[in-house]
Amino acid sequence: MLIFKMRERGEVRKLIAISSVLLMAAFAASSAYAVQPDEIMSDPLKESRARDLSRELRCMVCQNQSIDDSDAPLARDLRLLVRERIAAGDSDAQVIDFLVARYGEFVLLKPRLEPHTLLLWLLPPLALAGGGIVLWVHGRRRAKSAGHDRLTSEEEARLEQLIAAEPRDKPI
Repeated sequence: MLIFKMRERGEVRKLIAISSVLLMAAFAASSAYAVQPDEIMSDPLKESRARDLSRELRCMVCQNQSIDDSDAPLARDLRLLVRERIAAGDSDAQVIDFLVARYGEFVLLKPRLEPHTLLLWLLPPLALAGGGIVLWVHGRRRAKSAGHDRLTSEEEARLEQLIAAEPRDKPI
């Protein structure tokens, strides 16, 4: 009933336009970075380094977001710490090493390839290879058993006899 009244007054187009704008705003907001204007460094090269490092570091509150994407207060503190270390003259590796020493390997979104993370890095390819081997073995077994599904010549002869002996006047 409400839609019909709105149609009479020409408000349906307004409703569609407003809905479209709100939907676009919602999608645009989800891809925005959480870096605040007061965090941005004056040197564009250093800011670019800080942003690149921020994309590699995990927000420990959000856990599956980088600190570059997170609005959490801890992520802001980490972004400021990264910028502070860069301003002090640290290299990217030194900044990462400092944060790992302070917060542990969990702060890295992409863990380093080290002896204690070897299983983490090798498990996906090993699982994929294992699945491939299982599928290959299953396919070979099915191919072998497909040959055993055929009737022997004696069974075929017996089947022909049974079919020939069956009366033909029965409806199917």
